[in-house]
Amino acid sequence: MRYYKYYLLSLAVIILDQTVKMLVHFNMELGTAGQIPVFGDWFKLHYTLNPGMAFGLQLGSEYGKLILSIFRLAAMIGIAMYLRVLAKRGVHPGLLWCTALILGGAIGNVIDSTFYGVYLNNAPYDSPTPWFHGQVIDMFYLDIWEGIVPKWIPLIGGEFYSLWPIFNIADASIFVGVAIILIMQKKFFAEKEVNHQETLNENTIADLNN
Repeated sequence: MRYYKYYLLSLAVIILDQTVKMLVHFNMELGTAGQIPVFGDWFKLHYTLNPGMAFGLQLGSEYGKLILSIFRLAAMIGIAMYLRVLAKRGVHPGLLWCTALILGGAIGNVIDSTFYGVYLNNAPYDSPTPWFHGQVIDMFYLDIWEGIVPKWIPLIGGEFYSLWPIFNIADASIFVGVAIILIMQKKFFAEKEVNHQETLNENTIADLNN
């Protein structure tokens, strides 16, 4: 029972993520035409489809998306099992909550990849099958900067670039979970190290007594 509450957080992330995606899909026009400013020009709602990995990367083969979707599914199962293992080990609760956030985000995007090609008919036209070829729905648009890179900058100088991440609730959940783990790693893993040291000390004392 002690680890079920973490799975409930994952479930909450999944429900929120899928609810927002459905609202966007059925109520917004795809692309710039349906764009909705939220905070000036730098934060907008922008309905777009991501056919590959984060930041629009893709595996370059006919079955690349299928491989990616299966990998995501395997990763999701692995994270779910790992969360239970961590809970049984009694690790820092913060690490468990962060892992639950990552799990919820992973499942949210797996749902898109697995089912959206069939139920929302958004698989690319050249997909060998709509199953496992669904495109992930993104909607949060941070329009940070776009323009010509100064020529004095090596390699990319003089080129036009845009810095504008577009993401969804699932992406944000994964990012927040990973970021907090990185920031708080000393605190999250300190207790385990202390317990390990205490065990070593107890064993040493026992050996001396013997």
